[in-house]
Amino acid sequence: MTRHFTQIAAGAAALLLASSALATAQTVLYRGNDTDPATLDQHRTSTVSEANLLRDLYEGLVTTDPSGTLIPAVAESWEVSEGGDVYTFHLRPDAKWSNGDPVTSDDFLFTFRRIMDPATAAGYASILFDILNAEAIAGGEMPVEELGVAAPDPQTLVITLRGPTPYFLELLTHQTGKPLHRASVEAFGDDFTKPGNLVSNGAYMLESFTPNDRIVMQKNPNFWDADNVAIDTINYIPFEDRSACLRRFEAGEVQICSDVPAEQMAYMKENLPDNLRIAPYLGSYYLPVKVEKEKLADPRVRQAISMVIDRDFIADEVWQGTMLPAFSLVPPGIANYVDPAPELDYAGMDLLDREDAAIALLEEAGVDPATLQIELSYNSSENHKNTMTAVADMLKNIGITATLNEMEGTGYFNYLREGGDFDIVRAGWIGDYNDPQNFLYLNESGVSFNYPHWSNAEYDSRMKAAAETTDLAARAEILAEAERIYLAEVPSIPILYYSSRALVSDRVSGWEDNLLDNHATRWLSLSE
Repeated sequence: MTRHFTQIAAGAAALLLASSALATAQTVLYRGNDTDPATLDQHRTSTVSEANLLRDLYEGLVTTDPSGTLIPAVAESWEVSEGGDVYTFHLRPDAKWSNGDPVTSDDFLFTFRRIMDPATAAGYASILFDILNAEAIAGGEMPVEELGVAAPDPQTLVITLRGPTPYFLELLTHQTGKPLHRASVEAFGDDFTKPGNLVSNGAYMLESFTPNDRIVMQKNPNFWDADNVAIDTINYIPFEDRSACLRRFEAGEVQICSDVPAEQMAYMKENLPDNLRIAPYLGSYYLPVKVEKEKLADPRVRQAISMVIDRDFIADEVWQGTMLPAFSLVPPGIANYVDPAPELDYAGMDLLDREDAAIALLEEAGVDPATLQIELSYNSSENHKNTMTAVADMLKNIGITATLNEMEGTGYFNYLREGGDFDIVRAGWIGDYNDPQNFLYLNESGVSFNYPHWSNAEYDSRMKAAAETTDLAARAEILAEAERIYLAEVPSIPILYYSSRALVSDRVSGWEDNLLDNHATRWLSLSE
């Protein structure tokens, strides 16, 4: 009896030691993220911080490698029809959900139909309007069953487009192309995103979500490529205050900061030169204007405001040379566009001359600048605050009074999409795919990301014509015509072109700079 007990105790001790060793062997990464997500429903997300999380939780038909190059994912291969409008994807048989269920073509069929269903109210539905009948379905004009997506067998998915779309595969790397686990969505409804309910098919599973503290993800043992995933646990920490992330990075408490405080750029360049990562980024930083407001309805007023903004000062002094001055919405270097690209007429004009021209425009519009009061709203961030402070000072130079309104980051973009009551706000757009259409469609009537609620029939006509044009050179010129219409009315004011900025610990391997700033944790490893 005594001997038996001793053997059990010894066995228990051995198990405890083994368990302890396993726990010690766990690799835990602490990643700073811009803010908490408003949602983890990929059909209701819109921000980069949410995309960072969804990139670890889900995998679509295709994805990108560490360099940003498109590679197979759930689809191990595909064919494109001779006409370029039908894509046939063959799903890998070993793709599984985190609960062990196989990932099938029906999951993608369900997902694409759900995002187009008007009941979902998906702000990003328009990004997939290139799929046959998608726009009509989202507008409530056709049933979801008419969507150009079919699942002839569990391993085959066929997507029919309304016409050839040169960027369609790149588009599918976006979160709107990531599948949903149908059974859990139908069982839990909107609560399917909660820890314990969320079933994912990516490299990680959602463990917990504590607002304003952290989101914890665990490695998904059922992920088809789990053997090559080196990090076991991710702690995503929200940092609206970029300086707080910097402090915790220097203390060794965080290994990655997704953004950095621009006002401390000189300090980081001197003290953290090997950790500071600055790279070209496909994105624009701009100021949407509520054109429905009487005081801002006249394009001449909006042009006057745009003219007096010293973009060089903001890029060099506020952002410490990590951003570029912008006089257009479409960033430079983008594929499938004209050269030279359109820009505001006064891009090369001296600032003092621009101020004189702005005063003359206001006078022409019958507006006394001394009577014009503007509220500048922005989401919490020292960088955004400093930008808007600088803009307010510049408006004073021609007699316009501007006040600042700081808003909480969580829910900020929902507020903009839902028609919030603002004068001028800060916004940024990071390309979902390398094509000017992804930036210009923001201004189309009815698009949820058209924060100014600007509507221009000629602009919409040009965008529609571009969508129906298969010749890339002709299409580029049509898109340029659309941007010229936008620049003539500036419903939003382009300010800067982005660069990606991050802090990455020496302990992190696998981080490669890329144009879309995508860094899925599955590609990273962490040394002691």
